[in-house]
Amino acid sequence: MPQHRREGWKNGSRPGQAHRSQLHSGAAGQHWAAIEGAGIEKPKLSPEAAADLFAFFYSSRFFDKPGDASRGKQVFNSRHCADCHGVNESKAENAPPVVKWDSLGQPMILVQQMWNHSGRMHEAFARRRISWQQLTTPELTDMLVYLRTLPEAQHLAFRFAYTSGQEGEAIFQSKGCIKCHTGKLSLDDRLHNLTLTDIAVDMWNHAPRMVQPPPNLTQEEMQQLLSYLWMRQFIYPAASESRGKQVFRQKHCADCHAGGQHGAPPLPGQGRKFSEVTIISALWRHGPQMLQRMRQANIAWPRFSNPEQVADLLAYLNSVQ
Repeated sequence: MPQHRREGWKNGSRPGQAHRSQLHSGAAGQHWAAIEGAGIEKPKLSPEAAADLFAFFYSSRFFDKPGDASRGKQVFNSRHCADCHGVNESKAENAPPVVKWDSLGQPMILVQQMWNHSGRMHEAFARRRISWQQLTTPELTDMLVYLRTLPEAQHLAFRFAYTSGQEGEAIFQSKGCIKCHTGKLSLDDRLHNLTLTDIAVDMWNHAPRMVQPPPNLTQEEMQQLLSYLWMRQFIYPAASESRGKQVFRQKHCADCHAGGQHGAPPLPGQGRKFSEVTIISALWRHGPQMLQRMRQANIAWPRFSNPEQVADLLAYLNSVQ
């Protein structure tokens, strides 16, 4: 990690201590005040840079709850992972040691590896007359913290990569997912509040209940699939346009952005696609001037009590053409 990124963790939120909603307007005023106090020039973020920043935060586990290595070691042993997977050497056929788990530093690849591994694990458990080992998100989080802090795993790089997801729908159909995940079992609007650790746990627990054996997925296929199913919901979460209209008024956005008062551009009806990433970019480019004008107009900086309010606001902005 570059030096300036390492230094950035000293005074700000640390990985695992924040929700993604803290990246945008709810905390922007505090961020700018801290930057001014430190005598640092306010950064300007393009939408592309904001997307890169999001990827960096996620690769640093910024959106995952903190885990505990000692509990993780207990889970690794009690769930029989250590029976076959040694740290440096394999203890069973087709069971790679932890030092070869590149997926420890790549969230989407972790989902792919656990999914592909589930079929072989089911057979191995059956041969040894061990029941399927269900996992919870806190348990997997603890286990990952334990494994990532092992001296033998320090060489693993942390990366978060996603794709456009353009091939995701075709993969969803060709792998047979669409046969079950439709109607009430549709995955639409089910993933937007989940982390990739949550999804890895859900897919692991789901595998033995499938009628057909879980289809193998390559790394590229899993990245396409998750970008199509999850990333889209993460960036564009399902929300309520009517509630968003209320938020737009109650948070005093309409005071300036409905008619262009105080030099503010009208937001609804611009034909642009708004997302959390574009909002982050816009706030960091124009926010300081906006805050100054709001103070002059005696308008308080809006704060959002939960991420759903931001999602509703985005839904409203995107609905008005």
